[in-house]
Amino acid sequence: MSSELKGRSALVTGSSKGIGYAIAEAMVDAGLNVVVSARNAQEVQQAASRLSERSGGRAVGVVCDVRRPDEVQALVQRAVDEFGGLDVLVNNAGVGRFARIDEMSVEDWHQVLDTNLDGVFYCCHAAVPHLKNRGGGWIINIASLAGKNALPGGTAYNASKFGLVGFSEALMLDVRQDKIRVNYIMPGSVNTDFSGPGGHSRSDANAWMIQPEDVAALVMLLLRFPENALPSRIEIRPSRPPKK
Repeated sequence: MSSELKGRSALVTGSSKGIGYAIAEAMVDAGLNVVVSARNAQEVQQAASRLSERSGGRAVGVVCDVRRPDEVQALVQRAVDEFGGLDVLVNNAGVGRFARIDEMSVEDWHQVLDTNLDGVFYCCHAAVPHLKNRGGGWIINIASLAGKNALPGGTAYNASKFGLVGFSEALMLDVRQDKIRVNYIMPGSVNTDFSGPGGHSRSDANAWMIQPEDVAALVMLLLRFPENALPSRIEIRPSRPPKK
């Protein structure tokens, strides 16, 4: 267990499964206390229960739709009340809706942008005062290589991830003097359940992909990174994808 992280408090959005759950699991194992959150109440409770069975930090589940600023405010406040403050915010909640522009519904457009971009703003807006109260902390945004590479049918998803990259860069400049470290991770193909171009379900057949645990390991590395240097943008991709 890492002594420098033991007892710290963290909030991970979209953490009932996939990348978010793997991050929360790695944090609990390192001794952090973690709030796990997503929209599905049953999945949130199941995730929190599984994490509570591990040795290390505590885990609490809170249902939240990051598209709703009132729910985000309550989520952040719950983390502060539960653990006495907030040290780490990981913005992982995200959705993908892919279609040609003339086939994309207005509802799908808003779901993607409201979740992937607006939701990150709401979480950071609510969390930064508490991070400052702790004398600094970490904000880690889970972006995507789709934040620089356009995809067919990706008008909504690309817009959200390109926007998240710009948001993260500007946020870093806003809060760096407050000792709040802003990192954003841009994964390529990750072996999770995801609906998109070449959509897939997590399986052994996709073992060549980045695993959620790989992203979690990177998050933990960032939390332990020396204070005098800031790896602000990190791209991660499968090391040996199938030959075409």
